[in-house]
Amino acid sequence: MSTPEFQRARDERLAQLRSAMARHGIDAYIVPSSDPHLSEYLPGHWKGREWLSGFTGSVGTFIATAHFAGVWTDGRYWTQAETELGGSEIQLMKIPGAASQLHVDWVAANVHAGGTVAVDARVLGLAGARLLREALDARGVTLRTDIDLLDEVWSERPALPLDPVFEHLAPHAMVTRLEKLAATRAAMEAHGAGFHFISTLDDIAYLFNLRGSDVSFNPVFLAHALIGRADATLFVGEGKVPHELRARLEHDGVHLAPYANAAHALASLPDGATLLVDPRRVTAGMRDAVAQGVHVLEAVNPTTFAKSRKQEGEAANVRAAMEQDGAALCEFFSWLEPLLANPGRAPLNEVDIDTHITQARARRPNFISPSFSTIAGFNANGAIMHYRAAPDSCAVIEGDGLLLIDSGGQYLGGTTDITRVIPVGTPSEAQKRDTTLVLKGLINLSSTRFPRGTRSPMLDAIARAPIWAAGIDYGHGTGHGVGYFLNVHEGPQSISPSTPPDPHTAMEPGMITSIEPGIYRPGRWGIRIENLVLNRPHETTEFGEYLAFETLTLCPIDTRCIDRDILRPDEIAWLNDYHATVRTRLAPHVEGAARDWLMLRTEAI
Repeated sequence: MSTPEFQRARDERLAQLRSAMARHGIDAYIVPSSDPHLSEYLPGHWKGREWLSGFTGSVGTFIATAHFAGVWTDGRYWTQAETELGGSEIQLMKIPGAASQLHVDWVAANVHAGGTVAVDARVLGLAGARLLREALDARGVTLRTDIDLLDEVWSERPALPLDPVFEHLAPHAMVTRLEKLAATRAAMEAHGAGFHFISTLDDIAYLFNLRGSDVSFNPVFLAHALIGRADATLFVGEGKVPHELRARLEHDGVHLAPYANAAHALASLPDGATLLVDPRRVTAGMRDAVAQGVHVLEAVNPTTFAKSRKQEGEAANVRAAMEQDGAALCEFFSWLEPLLANPGRAPLNEVDIDTHITQARARRPNFISPSFSTIAGFNANGAIMHYRAAPDSCAVIEGDGLLLIDSGGQYLGGTTDITRVIPVGTPSEAQKRDTTLVLKGLINLSSTRFPRGTRSPMLDAIARAPIWAAGIDYGHGTGHGVGYFLNVHEGPQSISPSTPPDPHTAMEPGMITSIEPGIYRPGRWGIRIENLVLNRPHETTEFGEYLAFETLTLCPIDTRCIDRDILRPDEIAWLNDYHATVRTRLAPHVEGAARDWLMLRTEAI
């Protein structure tokens, strides 16, 4: 729960915002969870929704009027939001999925005709802006997108990050910058475009073989890019690119310009030029900056497809990173389990889990950082899907129950994301049953063969089927794409019922995706088992080319939480085969207690 001091500060911030709204004649002000790059994880400068509301989840929209304030978010964050919004007038507005636009419907219905709604176009996605404008126009409500009220009321707003950019080099970067630029220009030519503008940070990092640390957990940096047929401009903060790297970029036809100059460059494009932009990956502010005489083509960024399909050499590097990650987890669990079994030990809490699992990874070669904030939830906290333990409120791990640990690492050769559940004391029969159902869902989808080009959302029900059969469901997608030393959440593929099955979600060889079914019983326990998988060619029949999943993640699944009687013989065989692979792959990387733990936890059932 938030402290009384924070609650008073939050009330004051909301009062200041309402005063600024009154000065500007604004009836409703919208603060998205976004930045000029439509990022999932935000630099502090753009965490306005969190600053105003106290809600720290990565998805949510804040809206304030003179007499109302609310945060719209989906089921992954409801329990968290109820806690973090407690003690304030800010209401939790529940939406059925991350892609929902219920906040648009609400603001259109609750601002009177002739009123004004405002939002900063620099952080508003183009697709969302169009939806909002259409809804407000129909009600006779004016939409202002030229104002950032946070600048008026947030006196200690963080500055933009100044950390340097660095180059992602061979042997980890398998395709050169020039080769990627050539492929992008070929895609531009196919669209008939002479220019291509990119704002999404992972696309930019991929295209230029550059990385940074401007955003927590994702090795990216703040920039925009404008690609022409012969050269390219990278708009990045001054001083962030070292001199030697700048010279190499110039040699490859990549010129640097100040970060703030991107909109001006779009406004300066010549009449008759054709510009390619991705409407899902550019803000309304940047689209509005484009000169009137420019023809704009809308299509998915070519780099979005390219970076999702890992090269064979990249896949090999990911396998090596998975071995190091799995070895780190062996060391971690061989430290944790004896502590949990010792009744005379010092208290162990959820924050300790994060500290020690990160330390174990940090000892591994080519480790850079965690790939997201570790989720360590014991019993009831495990039922909070995006729970984050805090020192002043985390649970002590004692008694009987389940400990859910969702963690990952950024390595030069790949990005990892894994969830495991382990027993503390004696798990109940109900907990074992739930864990086994989740395992059945994981096995069901991991074993699936499917035609190349299958829309990824269509695969979601395969993982849910064993869980549905028990009358249970979970409130998040089954899987997300994963980058190559890039964002832990990457498109275009997404195994989720909330993702429209558009052609751009087609499953192709080389894509890496998570499989992570779960069961969550609020106030009691949460279970999720997660592996990353690689799309691999399987066979070609008279009906076409078929793909299969290669499981990349290497870490035992704790069989002490499993009810063997619920598993079919083929499911038992899958689990035993997986554990045999884990043992073979990880044994050369561990010794001592970690090796003993690996051998114990990979025994066949």
